[in-house]
Amino acid sequence: MRVRSLGSGSKGNSIAVRGGGELLLVDCGLSCLETKRRLAACGASIAEVTGVLFTHDHSDHYSGLATFHKKHPAVPLYANGNTADAIACATGVDDGWCIFETSEPFSIGALSIETFATPHDAADPVGYLISEGASRLFVGTDMGIMTVAAKEALSRATCAILEANHDPMLLQTSNRPLSLKQRIAGRCGHLSNDQAAAALLEAHPAHLSTLLLAHLSQECNAAYLALEAVRPALAEIGLPNISLAALAQDTPSATYEF
Repeated sequence: MRVRSLGSGSKGNSIAVRGGGELLLVDCGLSCLETKRRLAACGASIAEVTGVLFTHDHSDHYSGLATFHKKHPAVPLYANGNTADAIACATGVDDGWCIFETSEPFSIGALSIETFATPHDAADPVGYLISEGASRLFVGTDMGIMTVAAKEALSRATCAILEANHDPMLLQTSNRPLSLKQRIAGRCGHLSNDQAAAALLEAHPAHLSTLLLAHLSQECNAAYLALEAVRPALAEIGLPNISLAALAQDTPSATYEF
């Protein structure tokens, strides 16, 4: 399997996953034109996309959907019922949905898809474990805490896209309203750098070869802080030399094969 982030952060999120003859997008939070441009920069065509999986119904994860669906109406859209309803209400896209039950596995071609509920202030948010044989991609962002199910999924990953949204000190000293600070740091908010590191220690993903830190706050975090936070945890679980990167908002990542 191969994965490449097209953009990660509050201005728009989308991940391209290639495996089993499929090209999937996890979330569609960039404009259709920008998605097309960034896929092309990665050597792929938007016409190759065979499905879009949604994590939840916040606009930075679906804002490109209406135009994408208009141009590519045959591409299936995967979400649980509450998420699909909320996105359909916001975008007017009320067809093309393939509804799954959270925690019930399903398949897209040769890819096996597992989902787990995530604690976030959305209708019914989920994370994903996407597998092809021994290759397993964990996608866990936009969650205030790591649940037992999320840690179990992370423990089996060979590549993980894990949220490291904020540095706690930068968040608390920022000029953001107190209510927003409390939301971000709360149980239904976003994982901090320290929480991402703790998740790695608790999940102990023995077969992990690549870790990509996602959804970094541009105001309350920095790539070097996120990377510094998780490196000791990776060393402690015996994975000091795996591929490690912080994903950017404005540019696609490298391609990671696992």
